[in-house]
Amino acid sequence: MPDAGRREMPEKGFLNHTAEKEQPPLAGRSSRAGELPQPEKKLQEAVCVLLVELCERFTFFGIVCNMILFCTVKLGYRSHQAAMVNMCFVGTSTVTPVLVGWLAECLVGRIKLVCICMFLHFLGTALLPVVSFPFEDVYIDRRHILHALTKREQKIVFYFALLTASLGIGGIRAIVCPLSAYSLEHCGAKELLSFFNWFHWLVNLNSAVVFVSISYIQQSVARNLGFLIPFVSGLMAMITIHMLQGEMIYKPKTGSSLLTTFGVIGSALKRSCLRYRYFGGGMTHWLDHAKENHGGQYSETQVESTKSLARLFPLFAFQILYRTCVMQIPSGYYLQTMNSNLHFSGFVLPVAAMNVISIVPLLILVPILECINSWLFSSKNSGHSPTIYIVVGQLCAALSVMAAGFSEIHRKRFPQVEQTLSEEVLLVSSMPCFHLAPQYILLGVAEALVTPSCSLLSFRLVPERMRGISMHFLALFNGAGCFLGAFFVQTAHAGTQGNWFPHLLHEGKLERFFFFLASLMTVNTLGFWTIAHRYNNLHQDCTNEFRGSLPGEKLLKHAKGIKQYNAVLERSPILSPMEKT
Repeated sequence: MPDAGRREMPEKGFLNHTAEKEQPPLAGRSSRAGELPQPEKKLQEAVCVLLVELCERFTFFGIVCNMILFCTVKLGYRSHQAAMVNMCFVGTSTVTPVLVGWLAECLVGRIKLVCICMFLHFLGTALLPVVSFPFEDVYIDRRHILHALTKREQKIVFYFALLTASLGIGGIRAIVCPLSAYSLEHCGAKELLSFFNWFHWLVNLNSAVVFVSISYIQQSVARNLGFLIPFVSGLMAMITIHMLQGEMIYKPKTGSSLLTTFGVIGSALKRSCLRYRYFGGGMTHWLDHAKENHGGQYSETQVESTKSLARLFPLFAFQILYRTCVMQIPSGYYLQTMNSNLHFSGFVLPVAAMNVISIVPLLILVPILECINSWLFSSKNSGHSPTIYIVVGQLCAALSVMAAGFSEIHRKRFPQVEQTLSEEVLLVSSMPCFHLAPQYILLGVAEALVTPSCSLLSFRLVPERMRGISMHFLALFNGAGCFLGAFFVQTAHAGTQGNWFPHLLHEGKLERFFFFLASLMTVNTLGFWTIAHRYNNLHQDCTNEFRGSLPGEKLLKHAKGIKQYNAVLERSPILSPMEKT
């Protein structure tokens, strides 16, 4: 999966301009594509790939932006249940690209799997409007209305639609728009950080447009037909894929696979436990137990590749709790905003529009960080590492959740007023929603600092053959953070009988949940700070270092040294000048 999907784009240094020469086209590619001039074909592919990426993100954010409001008002969910559904959907959409990539690599053909994922994407986005359609407002005649779905049927269709949509999103991200489609193998640390910065900048710019436009339409204009917008966006993405599926989908290079990596880890754990029990320790690294020369079943190359990846596991682990804090934007922060005064100059703001406040700092900081990084990386001996960005970003996330706790205390001091959302009258605090801006801003600053830097470390500090696997492990840990957030919500609600995560916020103590999460995030930040020095050296050549560590490479170097020594002896005289005289 990680190296799947080669496609060409005109950006300098980012895309593979030689994929057409290196790899044969798959079945289904149009023979007329070769008639286009090469620059025009590259431009056409670039435009279509960008359109697919934007449409997929548009669909995803369109589903997420007002899901809590839809679940609570339309489906009658409790607040904590709606928050859990939203976080689980985000987590599933984050993890499914890894699963779909493995299926494409091992079991199903890539073209066939893309067609299946497009169908699932279409089915999921088509079923969501069915759940939200106002059957009760459609009359067959004066006495009869159109048959409406029961609440149980609505929930079944809703869950099935979310599952199929997430699988479709995972397929598009894994096969059509994977990160490995960009040719980043020969980029330095500065170029990689610049790429990840601008990549996340574009994604967040797209999400800002979605949160402003779709959230307003779903909440104020056509609340029952709002899910038609993700459906249309998904349809556009599928049409774009169909137009150039032969040009965008390539067979990936053979290399390390996710299944092999898990096999090495499992075999090493099993054999290391047995050896420690019966023979004691003695191995330099616990993964060496999986090597063939130590009784395992994996080659030296496979084990050494996995060892380079295992070095990043602490980095990935410290991202789990951070991702849980970020997931408060579509859950806890959303509920706070929904229960605040949204009126501004006679206009009712969309609830999800507050998410733009967290995106604006990122859009502003990325160009500034680009200038800072250009200056820092210009000095070869500066020792600049993005780990400091991650530490500061995680600290901002902890401060954001803490600020949310104080904001909740402040919000409940205001008198309650009635507010209409999606034609439902809710009793909310009269505090203006803009008082919640600091917590959104802090989390936006955290995202601008942490996400690109973590992507850089995950990509840079492993050999080339393992870079796709490393990015997938990062996605798995990010998905685990989403599911951990849902687990915290359920545990807090059940353990405190709804006091820490109440349905009606003014009747509970939501601030205690935020303070608990802030304390955990503070400890998480300190823990990462203690190990950050392990990832400071970005200038090491992991590929050459890895190759030099293998016995085969060492033997080759030794043989070359012997040949060079023999050549010197042959050119040298047998007797010295003193002996000749």
